Amino acid sequence: MAGETRRQRRDARRSAGGAKREPAREPVETGGGPAAAAAAPHVQAPRRGGFLRESVGELKKVEWPNRPQVIQGTIVVLIACAIVGAYLWGVDQVLRPFVRDVLLGQ
Repeated sequence: MAGETRRQRRDARRSAGGAKREPAREPVETGGGPAAAAAAPHVQAPRRGGFLRESVGELKKVEWPNRPQVIQGTIVVLIACAIVGAYLWGVDQVLRPFVRDVLLGQ
């Protein structure tokens, strides 16, 4: 199991009957104990480029959708937009005389 990639482990968990989460890991102390923490009241500022490194690291953890998932999601969004657009057009057509005659007084 040590030589497996993250994807292989994930696929193995899924095929085993569900997505079982691994237990959260405890943070590791770097030594010194409470006395060292009291002696160093400030936290060391992150190095330059730390944000970009962390961002890239987080993006590597993302499970990106495959092509069929992207196509399916796009179709769902287009259908939802068409339904909402048709609804708003219908409401506009129904309220147009009220707005024109009552609110605008023409």
